[in-house]
Amino acid sequence: MKKLLYTGLLLGLLACGSQSDTQDQTENTSDTTKVGPIQKKVNDFAKVTLTTDLSDLSENEKKMIPLLIEASQIMDKLFWREAYGNKEELMDGLTEAEQAYAEINYGPWERLNNDKPFIEGVGPKPAGAQFYPEDMTKEEFEQWDEPNKDGQYSFVRRDENGELYLEPYHVAFEEEVARAAELLRQAAELAEEEGLKKYLTLRAEALLDDNYLESDMAWMDMKDNTIDVVIGPIENYEDKLYNYRSAHEAYILIKDKKWSERLEKFASFLPELQEGLPVADEYKKEMPGTSSQLNAYDVIYYAGDCNAGSKTIAINLPNDERVQLKKGSRRLQLKNAMKAKFDKILVPISEELVSEDQRKHITFDAFFANTMFHEVAHGLGIKNTIDGKGTVRAALKEKGSAIEEGKADILGLYMVTKLHEKGEIEGELMDYYVTFMAGIFRSVRFGASSAHGQANMIRFNYFQEMDAFNYDEETGQYSVNFENFQKAMNSLSEKILTLQGDGDYEGVTVLFEEKGSISPELQDALDKVTEAGIPVDIRFNQGTDVLGI
Repeated sequence: MKKLLYTGLLLGLLACGSQSDTQDQTENTSDTTKVGPIQKKVNDFAKVTLTTDLSDLSENEKKMIPLLIEASQIMDKLFWREAYGNKEELMDGLTEAEQAYAEINYGPWERLNNDKPFIEGVGPKPAGAQFYPEDMTKEEFEQWDEPNKDGQYSFVRRDENGELYLEPYHVAFEEEVARAAELLRQAAELAEEEGLKKYLTLRAEALLDDNYLESDMAWMDMKDNTIDVVIGPIENYEDKLYNYRSAHEAYILIKDKKWSERLEKFASFLPELQEGLPVADEYKKEMPGTSSQLNAYDVIYYAGDCNAGSKTIAINLPNDERVQLKKGSRRLQLKNAMKAKFDKILVPISEELVSEDQRKHITFDAFFANTMFHEVAHGLGIKNTIDGKGTVRAALKEKGSAIEEGKADILGLYMVTKLHEKGEIEGELMDYYVTFMAGIFRSVRFGASSAHGQANMIRFNYFQEMDAFNYDEETGQYSVNFENFQKAMNSLSEKILTLQGDGDYEGVTVLFEEKGSISPELQDALDKVTEAGIPVDIRFNQGTDVLGI
C-alpha cells in the first residue's frame, strides 16, 4: 500500500485496538472549589488507566509481565534516589495531597513549574540532582583530572578527604540491580521470541556492569516480539548541570502489530530526507542507519524518569551514537497514552486558543503523525560536530537535550511536509500545522525545567517573530499563517542544525536567552488554559491488578 491512510484508519484501529481506548480512561477531577492548593495541583494531572487487550498473549508471555513490572518498580526506586534521595524521609509527615504530588514529581519540586519547591522549607532543586555533591562547583569539576568524569553511568562523590571520585551505578545500587537482573533472567526464560530472550539476557548482564552497548544492539535487532521493555539508565534530562548522567526508568509495552506494519516503511525515507535538509552539506553528511524501526504500542507500565512530571508518549532509542550510526534507532509510538493526551488536553486547549475557523484542523491523525515524526526526526541531522571535537551531546552539555528536542520537533514537521508533498501521507497539510501549533501550547506548559518545555518556548517565540501565526487580541486566539509557517520551519531547522553541527555552546546559550522565555502574551494564553481547568498532564492507574493478571 503506497499511502498510510491516517484518516479513518488510525481512529478505526483505536476503536478496536485496546480496552483503554474504548472505555472511559480518565477521571475529570478539575473541580477545585472544595480542595486545597496542593490537591488542586494533583488534580491538574488527569487519571488514565493503563491497560490493553492481552488476549493474544501466550501463557508464558502473560507470566512475564509481573516479572517485568517488579523489575520496573526497582527502576522507580533508583530514580527516586537519583532525583531526590531518601523517599521515605520526604514522605514522613507530609499530608496525603503532598504525598500524592511528591509521587507525581518524584520529589518536593514541581517539574512543570520550573522546579519550584511546593513543600515549605525545601530549598532549590540541585541542578545536578543527586548525581554530584551539592557543594561541587562547575570550576572544581572541570579542573578535576578524571578521564571518565563525563560518564553516563556513575555518581560523582566525595571521599573522606573531600576529594571527588566516581561511584558506578552497579556499585551504588548493587543489591537492587542484582534483583532486577534476576527478574529479567526469569522473564528471558519464559520468552518465546529469540530476539527478546537475547535482549533480556544481555540487559540483565548490563545492569550488573553498566556496559549497555551489546544489549542496545540486541534491542535494535528485535523484530517479531509482542512484548517489549525499555529498562535501565536511559535519558540524561535529570542531569541539568551537565547533561551527562543517565537516570533509571522503565516502560513495558505491548506491540500493535497491525499499526506497526503500516508505520514501518517511513523509516526508509530517512536517507532521502537527510539529503534534503535545509542546511549546508557539511551539517547533513552523516547518513542515518537503515535498520531503523517505527512501531506502535500500548504502554502498560511506566516507572522512574519517564513517569516523572510530563509523561512520555513516544520513544526514540538507543541514545548511543555508535548504535545510531551503525543500526539507526527504534521509534515507539505509545498510542493509548497519546490518545489520552489528545482527548483530555490538546482538544480542550484548541477550543480555548485556536481560532474557531481553524479548529477543524485539530485531528488525532495529525497529532499522531506529528508525534511520530518527532521521534523519527531524532535520526536526522548530525551526531558529531563538524570540526571533529566530539559528539554534539558532549559539546552542548546541559543544553544538549533541549536543543535536540527542538530539532526533533521542527524536523518532524519538515518530514510531514515533505512526505505530504510526495503523497505518502494524506489529509490537509493545514491539519498538521494547526495541530502542531496547538501542541506548542500543550508542551510549553511543561516549563523551563523540561527540555520539551524549553524547546517549545523557543519555537513559539521564533515562529511569532516570523509571523508564522496571527494573534487576535479580541478573542485571545491564534491562527496559522501557512506560508510564513513553512518559512519559519525551514529557517529554524537550519539554525538548530548549524548550532548542533558547530557544537556552538555559546550560540545555543544566546538562543535560549533570547527565545527561551514566556512572553506576557503567551502567559495570558496559558492562564486562560489554566482557568478553563484543562489538565496539565496525565497520571496512571497501572499494575498487575489493573491488567487482571
